[in-house]
Amino acid sequence: MRVVDLDRDMSDVIPTGMTPDSEYLFDRMTEVTLDRTGAGPGKWVLDVASGVGQDSIALAARGARVIGAEPSRRMTGMAQLFAADKKGPMPEWVRGWSDTLPFATGSFDASICKGAMDHFDKPEQAIAEMARVTKTDGRVVLAIANFESLACRTGRALDDLRQDVLGWPPTRVRRGYDAPSDHFTRYEVELIREQAESSLVTLSMEGISMGWGMPGWSKLMAQVPDAVARRAVAAMGRAGQRYPTLADVIVLVGRPRRSSNTSA
Repeated sequence: MRVVDLDRDMSDVIPTGMTPDSEYLFDRMTEVTLDRTGAGPGKWVLDVASGVGQDSIALAARGARVIGAEPSRRMTGMAQLFAADKKGPMPEWVRGWSDTLPFATGSFDASICKGAMDHFDKPEQAIAEMARVTKTDGRVVLAIANFESLACRTGRALDDLRQDVLGWPPTRVRRGYDAPSDHFTRYEVELIREQAESSLVTLSMEGISMGWGMPGWSKLMAQVPDAVARRAVAAMGRAGQRYPTLADVIVLVGRPRRSSNTSA
């Protein structure tokens, strides 16, 4: 039996303040994810687990016809409110589960899922559904947090040193390298590649940002001059792009692999 809070609005996890490394991570993650869809006039794009709709609205602003699919009635309501005062064509909103998308095979030029895969209890079925509803020459774009990033590995190593070697108590209740309680999957590069490739032919895999959540990094970036912080996070971002296994976020792009599971 599936149990889920359909009234959740994610207000508890929306940042109230941003450090330079956080701004870089979220801005770059959004930029790359949306760019990889190829969204533009005449394109149909599906935003799976669209949340409060900011990405759907941004895609519509590029001229695409966008549908946001989201099971939470409260988040769908917030998305409608956010879109109400915007000019130009806006997305359509559909209540729906990621693993049983209510669309015909090959309906979209691109499908995206940004920052939500680890909340799904059936992620492989969700990827299969995104592949099914996307045209054979279209794109499926998945963006997920990497729990084997440099920051996670560093945090884990320091905690092991403190607790196992020095015998010191833990410094925080939730450790950054542990998946939160509302996450079903703790993703890293090989796992997302494995899950995706049963339904997708992988075209690219990019790393976004490096160092976010690393002990002391955000505090340091908030204290140094803005110009220094921007250069530092950009340099780490280039390193993350070169070494996706150590990046904070992974963006995988694939085209549908038609099979008995993904064909009409």
